[in-house]
Amino acid sequence: PRDAMTDVDAFLAAIPDAQRQADCRALAGLMQAASGCPPELWSGGMVGFDSYHYRYDSGREGDWFRIGFASRKSDISLYLGCDLAAHADLLGRLGRHRSGKSCVYVRRLADIDIDALSALMRASLDALESAWPERARR
Repeated sequence: PRDAMTDVDAFLAAIPDAQRQADCRALAGLMQAASGCPPELWSGGMVGFDSYHYRYDSGREGDWFRIGFASRKSDISLYLGCDLAAHADLLGRLGRHRSGKSCVYVRRLADIDIDALSALMRASLDALESAWPERARR
């Protein structure tokens, strides 16, 4: 069995930009505190926390993390499994960001309100727990 924390530590240590690396380490701490789970490295360079098993009516099923992030070329992608449109108030407080259906993109943590981000993470975890209570078997 691999040591997930070592994988994540090595992954984060390899981020060349010192500020981006510090931001990603801070995000890892925030997401671990919110989820109560240690980080795991997922394919595609994503760091995920907690996991769930989903099964659609079509029969498609799989495992995914409940919250996570990835350091991309220009932004840090924050993966939140809730419908962000339902949390416009929190997004309005968040600060400088872009967002998609369930992703938030930030350049630096200094640009955003950490309390608003923490509330979004909690909303995401609650929504996914309600919709997909089954834990993944990883």
